Amino acid sequence: MHTLELAQALTEAGHEVCVFALDKDGQGFHRAVGFSTCAVPARACYGGTDDLIKQRIGEFVDFFEAFFEQRAKNEESGYDIYHAQDCLSANALAILKRRGLLSHFVRTVHHIEAFKSPYLQDCQEKSIYQSDRCLCVSELWQQVLQRDYGITAHRVINGVSARFSMQPNRTEIGLAKAYGITGAPIYLTVGGIEPRKNSINLLKAFRLVTDQQPQAQLVIAGGATLFDYQDYRREFMTLVEQYGLADAVILPGVVPDEAMPVLYRLANAFVFPSLKEGWGLVLLEAIASGLPVLTANQAPFTEFLSSDSAQLVDPTVVEAIASGMIEITKPEVARRLISGSQPVVERYSWQRSAQMHLELYQELSQATPRSLPTL
Repeated sequence: MHTLELAQALTEAGHEVCVFALDKDGQGFHRAVGFSTCAVPARACYGGTDDLIKQRIGEFVDFFEAFFEQRAKNEESGYDIYHAQDCLSANALAILKRRGLLSHFVRTVHHIEAFKSPYLQDCQEKSIYQSDRCLCVSELWQQVLQRDYGITAHRVINGVSARFSMQPNRTEIGLAKAYGITGAPIYLTVGGIEPRKNSINLLKAFRLVTDQQPQAQLVIAGGATLFDYQDYRREFMTLVEQYGLADAVILPGVVPDEAMPVLYRLANAFVFPSLKEGWGLVLLEAIASGLPVLTANQAPFTEFLSSDSAQLVDPTVVEAIASGMIEITKPEVARRLISGSQPVVERYSWQRSAQMHLELYQELSQATPRSLPTL
């Protein structure tokens, strides 16, 4: 989402933009956009996570080699800047730079994982050290890059699309019926079921909430990831059955892009007690949609939220999450948090984000390309 919104803002500012993304099902991009796109064919992989990442990097490299060859045949120049938003594409761009097919690239480091796999850890390290510039969307990760990697990252911001608003569009009833959303209150979170999302603690807290709000439902949207969290997900689903919450926990999976603003409006509160994030874009979307929000009382969330604009809780304490969830559904608390959070939305726009990116792009396009370090 970050990539598409940024690309649109750069396009509206008069720049030629193309987004390259892996296409696993041959369906292309999931929404109409106002800029060029290239779907990179991605085949099924039957190995483990390491094998999948190796294959995906290779698919990017193969695609770009053909892309550059075709451009050369047509006597067309490449783009001025190649920007990776993840570890995988950054590794592919590093290989292409090493082969002389591009002079420089940048990478946005949204957050840094502690991978158990030596291969994945190595990929992450290369994606950071071998990029010509790193960008961050939060002070937290900017500081981590400086402290742990000796890298001074360029700070940028996220924005929020005008698609996310409090204004209903008459599709709410149909979406609620499609997903089985019938309870009250409705708690929404976005990001799927995985350890860093703190999904199990959220579920345990929700069980406590239902003691006081027996008709409540918890909707967990999203879930697409390259990484294998099956053990964690199995533990989560076992608890759902053990707690008797099969009808109260709604798992719609990956929600179509056009349905996400509607899903926010179906909720009464947004709950996001995540343990690790690059910034927390979904919180901004929820606020723009008129929801009171709950999140972890830690950076990066506290960089843009305070107790006046969000219910801040200790994400490691189940009882604290549960108490906070009940609190934000009280009408007077919800009104206070919604009112207090609206100015936050006004401070973040994709147009401003695009301008911050352009400052770095212009600096880099005039710089002498540096050689890649050996790792």
